[in-house]
Amino acid sequence: MVRLPLTPAEVERGQRLGALLRRARGCRSMLDVALASRISPETLRKIESGRVATPAFPTIAAIADTLGLSLDAVWAEINRAERTVEDQPVLPVAQRPSLVS
Repeated sequence: MVRLPLTPAEVERGQRLGALLRRARGCRSMLDVALASRISPETLRKIESGRVATPAFPTIAAIADTLGLSLDAVWAEINRAERTVEDQPVLPVAQRPSLVS
């Protein structure tokens, strides 16, 4: 199976997910969280570092449950930056600042 390269948005989303999980893990060891989530420590390390930008839903659900995170909170956090850009109003052409005088 050929895997398509990730888009920059997917890479950024994976990095935000990793940062969220690291913050939520706090002082708990990666090994403890991985074992409690029934995943390998290597998988958790890759997700937290952003190397696995699109982990499987059951994996994220297990980690979130172990860390006491709601899936709604995870979804809101990892999509936060995308919404900020997408929700910006687009000015009509006549109202946009001109680059030439």
